[in-house]
Amino acid sequence: MNEEIEFILDSAKEAMDKALKHLEKQFVNIRAGKASPSMLGSVTVDYYGTQTPLAQVANVNTPDGRTITVQPWEKSMLQDIEHAIMVANLGFNPMNNGESIIINVPPLTEERRRELAKQAKSEAEDAKISIRGARKDGNNELKKLSDISEDLKKNTETDIQEMTDAYIVKADTLFNAKEKEILTV
Repeated sequence: MNEEIEFILDSAKEAMDKALKHLEKQFVNIRAGKASPSMLGSVTVDYYGTQTPLAQVANVNTPDGRTITVQPWEKSMLQDIEHAIMVANLGFNPMNNGESIIINVPPLTEERRRELAKQAKSEAEDAKISIRGARKDGNNELKKLSDISEDLKKNTETDIQEMTDAYIVKADTLFNAKEKEILTV
């Protein structure tokens, strides 16, 4: 196979892989009822004048499915961490017991579950748009090649389309699993 065609196929595959990885990352941020340290992944704390991710100034654990505990490495950080969690607007009400911060994760209402499912669907659609964009880029690069036969161009277009279809199925599979996780009480 022509090196240029191989490069085009590899580039398209790489872009589609990135779209799926991004989708998985976005899905981790959509909570589905169970407490998880990743729920506080977006929280940053003012640590000696620098905005620092919470995980770098404290130990974040989930002792059970409804509770998150934050144990700062420096006791003086308790107030700052508590404030940062409130400012992050995650819908949590942190409680400071002088040693650590305890967050009770409220169960999701039916309405909130539907909102989260819509958010997940939107993320899945964005991933599909990226995948289709990679297909378009691959086909455009293919059209620029003048030194290959029409048959080879057609076959490569077919390969790119099959790859696109496979990645869209993967994105749908990820979405269906996340939707089921969100809607399961």
